[in-house]
Amino acid sequence: MKKLLYIYFILITTISFSQKKEIDSLLFNIEDYVFVNPGDTLTIKLNEFSLLPKHKFKSRNDIRYYLWFRRKVYKAYPFAQIASKRLDSLNVRLERIKSKSKRRKYTKLVQKFIEGEFTDQIKKMTTTEGRILIKLIHRQTGETAFQNIKVLRSGWKAFWYNTTANVFKLSLKTEYHPESDNEDFLIEDVLQRAYQDDKLKVQASKLTFNFNEILAERKAEINVEDYKLMFAKIRKKKKRKKKN
Repeated sequence: MKKLLYIYFILITTISFSQKKEIDSLLFNIEDYVFVNPGDTLTIKLNEFSLLPKHKFKSRNDIRYYLWFRRKVYKAYPFAQIASKRLDSLNVRLERIKSKSKRRKYTKLVQKFIEGEFTDQIKKMTTTEGRILIKLIHRQTGETAFQNIKVLRSGWKAFWYNTTANVFKLSLKTEYHPESDNEDFLIEDVLQRAYQDDKLKVQASKLTFNFNEILAERKAEINVEDYKLMFAKIRKKKKRKKKN
């Protein structure tokens, strides 16, 4: 799984302050200011924003699982963000290069750069982080990891990459559907709240969905049952190992 994820990335591939003594003076450039006569109506266009409702957890213990999952999303998101940027810049550059041999050379240069930048970090990812990353790639690029590989390489190689991923219970064909998949809803919830709190840099999804409508439909209820079961299984395995 770890090799698969960095294979995908391989494919796509000071501010200084000075203090000055304030001096009273009249402004000369007033073009950016608006004079309003008494009785006039002034309309100001504000950037769109939304206030997210508080989470609804079934128990205090569920909060722990949500925070655990949030860390996973925080770890995977920057990679998906970079994947989108690299893919966009790669496609733009490749469109300008007419020679097939030069296109291959450029792709290899990007490959080496991505290898050195991300391989070691992606190798350390857990299965959950890998799955989140694959889903976020679909969110950020509008295409699944499998589709991106198929475009940049042959469909045959994409098939084998996906087959290998299945061994690790991951599929490069995995899509992102926050409107119907609980894990995807949790991912989007984490992202939207992180954007609002300036904890993650905003990057709009290339998929079409209305999270506010999804949130209203789910009534902000957080379901972490799958992760509770997962941890229960892990604890059982550890107990068995201790006994043996």
